Amino acid sequence: MDTKLTEEQELIRSMARDFAQREVEPLAKELDQKGRWPNELVARLGELGLMGVAVPSEHGGAGADTLSYALALEEIARACASTAVIMSVNNSLVCDPLLRFGNEGQQKEFLAPLAAGKKLGCFGLTEPSSGSDASSMATAAERDGASWVLNGSKNWITNGPAADVILVFCATDRSLGSRGVTAFIVPTDAPGFKAETPDEKLGIHAAHSCTVFFENCKIPDSLRLGEENQGFKIAMNALDGGRIGIASQALGIARAAYEKALAYSKERKSFGKPLAEKQAIQFKIADMATDLEAARLLVWQAAFRKDAAKTDSSIRHTRESAMAKLVASEMAHRVTHQALQIHGGYGYSKEYDLERHVRDARITEIYEGTSEIMRIVIAAQELRK
Repeated sequence: MDTKLTEEQELIRSMARDFAQREVEPLAKELDQKGRWPNELVARLGELGLMGVAVPSEHGGAGADTLSYALALEEIARACASTAVIMSVNNSLVCDPLLRFGNEGQQKEFLAPLAAGKKLGCFGLTEPSSGSDASSMATAAERDGASWVLNGSKNWITNGPAADVILVFCATDRSLGSRGVTAFIVPTDAPGFKAETPDEKLGIHAAHSCTVFFENCKIPDSLRLGEENQGFKIAMNALDGGRIGIASQALGIARAAYEKALAYSKERKSFGKPLAEKQAIQFKIADMATDLEAARLLVWQAAFRKDAAKTDSSIRHTRESAMAKLVASEMAHRVTHQALQIHGGYGYSKEYDLERHVRDARITEIYEGTSEIMRIVIAAQELRK
């Protein structure tokens, strides 16, 4: 794996960093405290091509690669984790499966405006009674002539309250278990679709999620994504890519906390000397810096594998994506904790950003596959060798 970035990758990272520092970071505290949906930032993400980074330009995207996406997302997450996960869901969990499994008509109607930031997407897999066990979903779709009728609910749907489109997975043949799931593209203005009020959460307050309901929601067969009963494959493929996004988000959160702790250790004095001169603090800094670099290499490796798979069907990135998410999310938990510890009492205060970074980091170990599920996925891949 060549870790030297191309000129295009450097330009995308630089653009995302400039935008994040100038426009995103100044709003982050207010967005968190008020739980305000960042309309203006989502619009700017679209204008900058960051809502469909790896989508080809003919489909409305930026036409870049997966590593460029990971680089850009890390920069946005460093400034505001909420804004980053809004971007991540639209890119990884909506645009990517539409690009891979959508037909020409679906790509023209949905992918192009989603990738260009003119519409916003969300992903409906998790249910009140089936989170990690997605194969036992209760939400069902039944054929009605040339249409489908959807009934059920999905919860913890990031972007749900603001989305124009939901990519939803429904049981269509219960006798087949996970092999009897079908994916559908549902406009959120479809009769029978309802999004509840935003969830109240520990962190990522500005990235609204909610429970959504389908009550005799009738849609045409033209809105079926992929083949009938191919939905579980589509969902797992989307999550493989989504985990690269969440790992990049975790990197950004941890980096923000580390950079603040590093600067604070040089400024804050204890017993007449800067904290940075204390060996105990130096050890924390060394561990945090090493953790960040190690996680970043795993994220980049997963991104390289995902891009390589586009031209070589024998290449998969399930294992690498799971490793990247596992290591990066648990690293973010450790780094934000130690960064707050270096700040002492100030880190516990809402006046500083550290407590926000600690809260925001925690979710990265849960959504798009918990750390426990990541270990199951990795072990399964290893045992196949």
